[in-house]
Amino acid sequence: MIPLLAPNDPRPFPDVRRALREPNGLLAAGADLSPERLTSAYRHGIFPWFNPGDPILWWSPDPRTVLLPDQIHLSRSLRKRLRSRQLAVTMDRDFSSVIRACAAPRAGADGTWIAPEMIAAYTTLHHLGMGHSVEVWAGDQLVGGLYGVALGRAFFGESMFSRTADASKVALVALCRRLAAWGFGMIDCQMRTAHLMRLGAVELPRSRFVAALAHYRDAPGITGSWDDGAHHYPAVQLTDPSPTETSGDPS
Repeated sequence: MIPLLAPNDPRPFPDVRRALREPNGLLAAGADLSPERLTSAYRHGIFPWFNPGDPILWWSPDPRTVLLPDQIHLSRSLRKRLRSRQLAVTMDRDFSSVIRACAAPRAGADGTWIAPEMIAAYTTLHHLGMGHSVEVWAGDQLVGGLYGVALGRAFFGESMFSRTADASKVALVALCRRLAAWGFGMIDCQMRTAHLMRLGAVELPRSRFVAALAHYRDAPGITGSWDDGAHHYPAVQLTDPSPTETSGDPS
């Protein structure tokens, strides 16, 4: 049996080593999606994932899929897409549209796990400077993107979407380049997918993931919005000036 946490329960999460093997990583149920609870979860390698109408479920799978920002793999076709400059990228320009697009039903899927309460919770994190989005544009049309949470110099990817070929990949490349320039150590991708593995993601034993997370989560991070206020810029050119950054090196 997994622990059941009441809303506003002051107890911390159980140790991730107590997570179930089947289903892989299920750790606890209940609690709430307050900024304090979500922040505590991410700091300890835990994330929420549940179907609308069900209790909140908290997970910490073993192994854990991560992507190192400076080691993303670019296929020949993706390199061609980046060179074409047909798509432009911004960050934190339209978080609301990105998370709602991620929540929209996908072709061949029965529904979405990004329920209204999840949208509200992560929008709050965005307003607090911890939730971030990457937007991909074709002209004035939003055609792809992703969102997630940043703590220190660790980024926790939540979801991505595409409305045109390679748009979500362009978003991920843009994110990786920006995070690598800022000294972020890893992107938590949570669960293995063939799509992520082709882009260079690797699997770590949960113990190694948690140890790495403990290093990066408390490193000096990037403060405030990631929107630099510039116009849309081509996805291949991602060396624009950084926003306000605290001093220090996480390594």
